[in-house]
Amino acid sequence: MSKQNWARPVRRMTVGAVPDGALNMNVEGREPASPLQGFGPLWQRTFRIRLRGVPATPAEVMSVWKAEFPSFQPAGNRFHAPVAGVQAGEIIFLESAISIVPGRLPGVPIASGVRVVYVDDVCFTIMTPQGFPEAGFNTFSTFAEDGVTWAQVQTMARTSDPIIEFGYRFMGGFRFQRETWTHVLTALAARFGVLDEQVELNDRCVDPRLQWKETKNLWHNAMLRSMVQLPLHAVARGRGRAHGRRKK
Repeated sequence: MSKQNWARPVRRMTVGAVPDGALNMNVEGREPASPLQGFGPLWQRTFRIRLRGVPATPAEVMSVWKAEFPSFQPAGNRFHAPVAGVQAGEIIFLESAISIVPGRLPGVPIASGVRVVYVDDVCFTIMTPQGFPEAGFNTFSTFAEDGVTWAQVQTMARTSDPIIEFGYRFMGGFRFQRETWTHVLTALAARFGVLDEQVELNDRCVDPRLQWKETKNLWHNAMLRSMVQLPLHAVARGRGRAHGRRKK
């Protein structure tokens, strides 16, 4: 393990090059948020799928996963790979919408991003900023077990604030998370021709407590802010296009 595998520790996140089409919102200047800074119970959730019959090594599978990460997302999720690729310190931008009614879009919108804090040949870990629905880490990894390659997503996180905790418990947030990572792993497996394997899920509540002192995270809530920012962005973009037509 080399120092180059780790992102430089920062007090606040900074944005460099923004990929075409990405929305630079709710990342710049935000503090990284570990599970210590979250509100809800701390959960470790592990999703994994067996790539039975795939000759590719874990490193080869991971190489494809990094390169094509946005393409494995479900409808309603837009991820934007960093301009420099999935490297330590880079920001992965995203726009999503959590649907309150199962299978229905649009839902409650969010535009934000996550920071890549660790990368190697078979693993990368992302960390959330203040205001993201969860405070913590997601680790994407591949490994061999009994001669078979597996792909895995493991989350270690708390909901960020009371509104998000309510949404996760009673308005489909946990279901949305489960469906998202199940889709990602199923799509990755299909990329390698595996169509008949099921995603395994293991849930473990590491700490059931609510951290009421973190209620202050409501100020940074990226979903609430996105509900205001996205319409304003659309208006500004429309005015820019109109101005461009007038200049012609």
